[in-house]
Amino acid sequence: MEIFNKKILLNSRSPRRKQILTQLGFDVQTVVSHCEETYSPNLSPEEVAVYLATKKGQAYSGKIAENEVLVSADTIVVAGNTILGKPKDENDAFNMLKNLSNSAHKVITGCFIKDNSSFKQFFETTQVVFSALTDEEIRYYISKYSPLDKAGAYGIQEWVGMIGISEIKGDYYNVMGLPAHKLWQHLHALKK
Repeated sequence: MEIFNKKILLNSRSPRRKQILTQLGFDVQTVVSHCEETYSPNLSPEEVAVYLATKKGQAYSGKIAENEVLVSADTIVVAGNTILGKPKDENDAFNMLKNLSNSAHKVITGCFIKDNSSFKQFFETTQVVFSALTDEEIRYYISKYSPLDKAGAYGIQEWVGMIGISEIKGDYYNVMGLPAHKLWQHLHALKK
C-alpha cells in the first residue's frame, strides 16, 4: 500500500529533519536554498518561526513537480522573552545552556509546505524543562557533541537531553526540528 505518493523536497541541511521524514515513510530528497535568516523584532516567536520557514521555502527556485512537495522549517528556542537561535561559538553555546539550566523554555518550529498549486504554513510548540546543569556538564556536552548547529545549543536526543531534561510537554520530534504529528496530518491532507 502506498501511504504517500509524493516525493518530499526537504529544504534543509539538517540530518535530523531528514531522519524524521524518512522514519515517517517518505521518499526524501534534500534541496537547499539560501536566504538571510533575519526578521522584524516586532514579530512574536511563533510568527518568527513561521516567517523564517516561509522565507526559506520561498527562496527555493527549483520547479516543484506534480508528484513533489517542498518542506521548509525553522526551529527556535524561547527562554523567557528571548529567542535563542544557533550559537555563534562555544562560549555562546555555554551561555545559552547556562540560561536554560534549571528552568522551562519553549521550542517552536515553523513549517512551510508547498506543492505545485498551493502552500500551507503552521507551527508547533513544545514545552521543555531542564534540571540544573553544572558548568562541568555543560562544558563536557559542548566539547563532545559540538551543538553549534542547533537552536538553543542542544539536541534533545543527545547526552545533555538524556541527563538534563526532566519534563517535556508536546511533540518530542518538534524539539528535534520537525513536528512529526502535525506535519504528517498536513502532508497526508495533500493526498486527497
